[in-house]
Amino acid sequence: MAQKIELGLDTFGDVTFDAAGALLPQPQVLRNVVAEAVLADQVGLDFFGIGEHHRGDFAVSAPEVVLAAIAGRTRDIRLGSAVTVLSSDDPVRVFQRFSTLDAVSNGRAEVVLGRGSFTESFPLFGLELDRYELLFEEKLNLFTELLKEEPVTWAGETRGALKQQSVYPPTESGSLRTWIGVGGSPQSVVRAAHYGLPLMLAIIGGSPLAFEPLVDLYHRALAQFEKPIQPIGEHSPGYIAATDAQACEEMWPHYAAMQERIGRERGWGPVSRERFEHDAGPDGALFVGSPETVATKIASVAKGLGLSRFDLKYSLGTLAHEKLMTSIELYGTQVAPLVREQLA
Repeated sequence: MAQKIELGLDTFGDVTFDAAGALLPQPQVLRNVVAEAVLADQVGLDFFGIGEHHRGDFAVSAPEVVLAAIAGRTRDIRLGSAVTVLSSDDPVRVFQRFSTLDAVSNGRAEVVLGRGSFTESFPLFGLELDRYELLFEEKLNLFTELLKEEPVTWAGETRGALKQQSVYPPTESGSLRTWIGVGGSPQSVVRAAHYGLPLMLAIIGGSPLAFEPLVDLYHRALAQFEKPIQPIGEHSPGYIAATDAQACEEMWPHYAAMQERIGRERGWGPVSRERFEHDAGPDGALFVGSPETVATKIASVAKGLGLSRFDLKYSLGTLAHEKLMTSIELYGTQVAPLVREQLA
């Protein structure tokens, strides 16, 4: 029986080099992200996701605004976040922004909610990191009430209470597709199942198939909570060029610089070319290579994890916009048909 899969793209609006090797200003990066999404729609991809950050190396702090600009220039592609940092936002405003996006895009909006792997938004919005878990748990609880699109009564510690409060605008369909993004925590997987929400696995290291126990846990938890079966997606970095060697050579210096920059903040050791080559190989979390190589790897992981969605995190540090456009075109015109053929 054929396995159906949606194939999408994710970006954080990484600040890239121009042709002369200088960093582009963030406003130009944002315009480039819109152009990348337009191309993704043109080559028939299913989803375009934009992550929220509040730092100098990523240009997007307001994904919904960029997604609305994209909505006006595209027709079919679904549009969403990757992720929305719900912990440091207000659930009512998040719902309103995405229900508005859903309206202006003719029903193409969805949202991936998460705690985020960076914490810059907490001091920026006056929040304490020691309430990290409580903020996400309470705000997710409220957001799931808002998804019912009925008057809400709710009370908690992290925001003011609501009493039979209606939230506008509602979606036209009565349903805003909402995923929970997780990085590998069993607690987060069980939480997604508790609320009956689709699961988006952020797999950025190790072997993707090592996440099979979490997928199994998710299915068992859904059954225990008497929730219907939900889609499972994967978000992983990658890059496509004409050959495997070209893809690795073009990606490596930008990927290494990005990993080392973030690693200095988090106390990671230096990234090695040997480790990069391993992660770009058949068992790693980087989907790098020719269209044939990347398609085979996506299809294999999709079968192993039972995926309904695969999102390629195509922006890779300072790798130039023009090369990203080539990668997107190859993903849509060559990789996507090959994946669907292998899953047929």
